[in-house]
Amino acid sequence: MQGFKKKEIRLKGISGSPGICIGRAYLVDHEGVDVVERYFIDPKEIKKEMNRFKHAVQNAIEELKGIIKNSPKDYRQHVQILETHILLLKDKMLYEKTLSVIEKEHVNAEWALKKVVSDAQAVFKEMEDPYLRERASDIAHVGQLVMRNLVGAEGVNLANIDKRVILVARELSPAETSQIQLESIKGFVTDFGGEASHTSIIARSLQIPSVLGLENASQVIKNEDALIVDGYTGEVILYPRQETLREYKLKKDRYEARKAQLIRTSKASAKTTDGYSVSVMGNIELPEEVVAVLDHGGEGIGLYRTEFQYLNRSDFPSEEELYEKYKDVVEVMGDRSTTIRTLDINGEKTISFRQFEAEKNPALGLRAIRFCLQYPEVFKTQLRAILRVADIGKVKILFPMISCVDELLAAKEILKQAGDSLKKDGLPFARNIEIGLLIEIPAAVTMADALIQEVDFFSIGTNDLIQYAFAIDRGNARVAHLYRPLHPAVVRMLKQIADSAKMDGKKVAICGEMAGDPLHAPLLLGLGIDEFSMNPQFIPAVKHMIGQVNLRESQAFVNALLKETTAERVRSRVLQAYGDLVKNEILAEGPDKSKTLPRKAKCRGKSA
Repeated sequence: MQGFKKKEIRLKGISGSPGICIGRAYLVDHEGVDVVERYFIDPKEIKKEMNRFKHAVQNAIEELKGIIKNSPKDYRQHVQILETHILLLKDKMLYEKTLSVIEKEHVNAEWALKKVVSDAQAVFKEMEDPYLRERASDIAHVGQLVMRNLVGAEGVNLANIDKRVILVARELSPAETSQIQLESIKGFVTDFGGEASHTSIIARSLQIPSVLGLENASQVIKNEDALIVDGYTGEVILYPRQETLREYKLKKDRYEARKAQLIRTSKASAKTTDGYSVSVMGNIELPEEVVAVLDHGGEGIGLYRTEFQYLNRSDFPSEEELYEKYKDVVEVMGDRSTTIRTLDINGEKTISFRQFEAEKNPALGLRAIRFCLQYPEVFKTQLRAILRVADIGKVKILFPMISCVDELLAAKEILKQAGDSLKKDGLPFARNIEIGLLIEIPAAVTMADALIQEVDFFSIGTNDLIQYAFAIDRGNARVAHLYRPLHPAVVRMLKQIADSAKMDGKKVAICGEMAGDPLHAPLLLGLGIDEFSMNPQFIPAVKHMIGQVNLRESQAFVNALLKETTAERVRSRVLQAYGDLVKNEILAEGPDKSKTLPRKAKCRGKSA
C-alpha cells in the first residue's frame, strides 16, 4: 500500500474485537430511513395501516430467517442472536405498542414505530450494566429493519462485496455483520456501538479486527482511503505515513505469530514453575460461546451469566426453556464443570412485560438475589432447571450480590424447596449440587468468615466489588480514574476473602476483569486464588503468564505488598516485579497493558 501526502489522522474508539488490519476503506451506504414524517390516518384506514405494519414485521422476520438459513453451520452464535431479534420483533414492547400507537393516535406506521423504538431505547440506555445498556442497539436494529420494509428501502448485502476491504459504516447490525465473508472483509469500523454489543460479539467470533464508537468515522473516511485498524487499542489511523505502515505491518505479524503460539499451547494445564496447578476457565453469556472457551483452552465455565434469557421477551422463560439452554452448555462441556450464576437483573426497566415500582438508583436497588427473593416463584423456576441439568453434568450454582448470611440462608431455602418439588414431581435432579457465593459487595467481605461456612466455594466479582468499594460509577468519565484494581484496599479485600475460604478448607475463584489481565496473575496467585475465569480470548495469555510465575515467590511478594498504602506504590511494585514478563507479551485483547493500566478505569465490560 502506498502512503499519502495527506496528514495522518488518528481516530480513537472502542475495541470491538482484537487484531490489526491494513487496507482500503469501503463505505457501507445505508439507504436513508432516518427522516420520518408524521401524518394522520383516516379512522376508516386505521385497520389497513395496522396491517401494513404487520406485513412489514413479517417481511423483516423472513429476512432474518433467510440470513439464518444461509449462515454456515459454524456460526451458531450468530444464529442465536438473530433468533433473539426475531423474538424481539414479536415482543409486546415493540410490536403491540406500535400497533397501539397507530390505533389510538391515528398516525402512520413509520411515526408510531419511531416513537416506540425511541422510548424503548431510552429505557435501556439508562441502565447501569454495560451489557444491558447495549440492548438499546438491538431495539434500534430491529426497528430499522421494519422501517426499511415500511418505506421500501433497500438493505445492505455485505455478502456481495468481492474485494479485500475494511468496512466503514455509521453502524452495522448483527444481521449485516453475519453476512460478512472472511475472504473479502479484513475488518470494520463504525460510528456507533460498544464492546458489549451483539455486533461486537459476532466480530470477535469471526476473529476480525473492529473498532466501534468512533462517532464520525463514516464522515471523515472516504471510499478507497488507506486505513490501519488496531482492534487491540481501539484506534483507527487514516492516511498512515510510510513509517506508520512499516510499524504496524511488523506489529501485525508479531501479534498474529504470538497469538498463534499462545493458542497452540493453551490446551495444556496452567501450572506455576514450582508445580502448582491452577484452573483457568471462561465466562459466557450465550450457549454458543462455549466453543470459544474450549478453543482457547478453557478448562470449564467459571461464570455462566443467565440474564440474556430473560430479556426482550413477552413473559418469563419457562423451566423447560431454561433447562434446554443450560443443557446445551453442559452437554458440550462434558466432564468439565459449569458454574451457573442465578438471575442478576433488576425488575424495573429490564423486564418489559411486568410493571415494577420505579427506582431512583436501580444499581443499589432491587436487583440480583434481592429481586429473586422478592419473586420466589421466578427464582424457583430457574433453580429447578439448574438442579435438573446438574443431574446430567458437573454443575455448580452461584448466588450473586449476597450481602449477609440471612440472604444466603433464604436463597438456600428456596433451593431446597425447588429440590423438594422436583422430587415430588418425580423428575431427576442433583441432590448434592455445589453452592457458591459471588462476593461483590464490601459487606460480604467483612462477613466472609461466616458466609463461607454456608457454601462450598467463593467466587469474586471484582468489577462490582471495586465499584461499590470506592462508591464510583465506572461509566462516569469524571470518576472512572478512581476504579483501580491495584489499590491497596482491593488487595486487602481479596486477601481477606481468600484467607476466610482457606481457613474453612474451601476454594476461591475470581471471575471479574482482574482475572483476565496477565499482569494481575502473579498477585492473584500469591493471594491464594484457586481458579481464574475470564472472557475466552484472554485465556491463552493468562495461562502463559501463570506458567512463568513461582507460587512461593508470589506469596512472599504479596506479603510485602500488603504493607503499601497507595495505589501508585502497589502498581509500581507489581510492574517492577512482573512487568518484564508482560512487556513484550502479545495479549489477546491488546499489546502491553502495563503501559495503560491506570486507564482500566474506563472498562466497558460486563458485570461479574
